[in-house]
Amino acid sequence: MNLSYWELKNWFTDVDFTIVGSGIVGLHCALTLRERFPGSKILILEKGVLPQGASTKNAGFACFGSISEILDDLKSHSEQEVLQLIQKRWNGLQLLRKNLGDTQLDFKPYGGYELYLKDDESTYAECLQKLPLINDLLKPLFRTDVFTKEVDRFAFQGIQDYVVFNPFEAQIDTGKMMHALLQKAIVNDILILNQVAVTSYIEKEDTVTVALTDFTFSTKKLLFATNGFASQLTNNQVKPARAQVVITEPILNLDIKGTFHLDKGYYYFRNIDNRILLGGGRNLAFETETTTEMGQTEIIQNRLEQLLKEVILPNTEYTIAHRWSGIMGLGSSKNPIVEQLSDHVYCGVRLGGMGVAIGSLIGKELADLVQ
Repeated sequence: MNLSYWELKNWFTDVDFTIVGSGIVGLHCALTLRERFPGSKILILEKGVLPQGASTKNAGFACFGSISEILDDLKSHSEQEVLQLIQKRWNGLQLLRKNLGDTQLDFKPYGGYELYLKDDESTYAECLQKLPLINDLLKPLFRTDVFTKEVDRFAFQGIQDYVVFNPFEAQIDTGKMMHALLQKAIVNDILILNQVAVTSYIEKEDTVTVALTDFTFSTKKLLFATNGFASQLTNNQVKPARAQVVITEPILNLDIKGTFHLDKGYYYFRNIDNRILLGGGRNLAFETETTTEMGQTEIIQNRLEQLLKEVILPNTEYTIAHRWSGIMGLGSSKNPIVEQLSDHVYCGVRLGGMGVAIGSLIGKELADLVQ
């Protein structure tokens, strides 16, 4: 890097905290560090033009898990673990709303729905049968029933007669959220450099030497907030998971409002700006979707288009306007990893596809590890 004296002095000298990743976790971590250490120098390094993972690419669901997702989680986690996970997600959503405000998030409490395809009789039957059980499990947190059985009012096709409604679910504008977070970071004198990739680091007695593509500098503490990309630098057991998304052109008189889940959360859609945004399908090809490469695959795109045409918008003219993908961070457990890796290095990763819900909380927990 052809750096001047001024650049070295103002950006890369006497750095107290370096955060890798400028997404939800990284920015909340920086803001918490600013509160705890008002006079510190905080630098965020981001390898993308915008956050590379999912923070600006997610669907904008303010959710904590559909009933079929929760039932699925209970097969690999205890009831207490599942309740704690949902509590973290709920608390994270409230923290996000408190930090930014509902106006800046474009928060819309339309509620969430889970739909069941006609050929998914077993999941449908299990969810309806165990609905009282899950409501009882969540009652200590919400003080009332979370899930109720309702008749579909949106004229979807090819689905079971009833949907499961959750009034606590909402939607946000992901772009507005991240724009507000970035503005807040700048106001709080947090330095953010984009298109700067960290390639390695070496820990010394009192500092960490951080290697960029063709430059090194020292920082007192190094914090990784790289989620799906975590295994590249931290050796954490985090698997990347690509999520593919499509969005339509505006649709005249679109009546669909809310956030919607299908097939244990593997598919999800919502309204936004008179459009339908639909994502998911990695369960069709887990192997190809365990990647940090952006892009689309034919099998998943075909399935998304089929769901749009046959289930979501069966009697409506529409055009797909745009397609994209984002990278999540998953693992054998749904619990996030927030830990100190060594004397001066920390990480907050593996958000399990729930970054909007828990990202703010994990960022705060990551910052709180620093002494």
